Amino acid sequence: MRSWRSYGLSVLVLVLMWLLLNGSFALGDWLLAAAVALGSVWGYALLRPPLTPVRRFGTALRLSFLVLADVVRSNYAVGRIVLSAHTRTPTAGFLDIPLELRSPAGLAALACIITSTPGTAWAGYDSQHQVLRIHILDLIDEQAWVAIIKERYERRLLEIFP
Repeated sequence: MRSWRSYGLSVLVLVLMWLLLNGSFALGDWLLAAAVALGSVWGYALLRPPLTPVRRFGTALRLSFLVLADVVRSNYAVGRIVLSAHTRTPTAGFLDIPLELRSPAGLAALACIITSTPGTAWAGYDSQHQVLRIHILDLIDEQAWVAIIKERYERRLLEIFP
C-alpha cells in the first residue's frame, strides 16, 4: 500500500469538491468533508488492486473497437425487442460459462464489457470453479453466447493480461 502522503492530493480535492457543491464553508462542513474524504481515500487504498501491465496494446485497441461495435449492435437489438414487446416476449435467462481467464484485471475488464453491452449483465463469478454467470435479455442460442464470450472477449483478454 502506498503511503498516506501520496493520497493527500485526493483528500484535498474531495474536501474542496464537497465544500463547493454544498456552497458552504462553515466549520461543520469542513469537518464533515474531511471525514468523508479521508474515509473514501482509505477505502480506495484498501480496495485498489495492484497495477497490471497490458501486454498487447494493439489487441487492446482492437478489442475496444470490437466492444464499441457490439454495444451499438446490442443497442439496436434491445431497441427492437422493446419496441416489438407486444408481438414477441423475449426469453430472458441466465447462462453459465467456464472461463480460462484468471487475471483480476482481465476479469474486471470482462465484467465491464458484459455489463456495458445492453441486454447482458454480469450476474456472478464462481472463483473456485472459474464459471461466469451472465443474464441475457433474449437468450435464444446458448452455444452462440458461449462462443461470443469465449472467442470475442476472453481470447483477446488472455492475450492482453498476463
